[in-house]
Amino acid sequence: MKCAHGATVGQLDETALAYLRSRGIPRDVARALLLRAFATEILDRIQWPALRTRIESALNLPTEMTVDFENDVR
Repeated sequence: MKCAHGATVGQLDETALAYLRSRGIPRDVARALLLRAFATEILDRIQWPALRTRIESALNLPTEMTVDFENDVR
């Protein structure tokens, strides 16, 4: 997923969020996916692996997500 710069002003792109929600993805997971996509687009430009790892750790971005669609009521 390539993230447009809708999150640069502090708000996620509501259209992208609505699209993910319409596919049955819970709101918190959809937000995390969009944030991760946006951050990854920037982090991919960092040439120093140690620096990238340190920034990723500081941002505390999820690297794995699981969704239980059968039990999710959101």
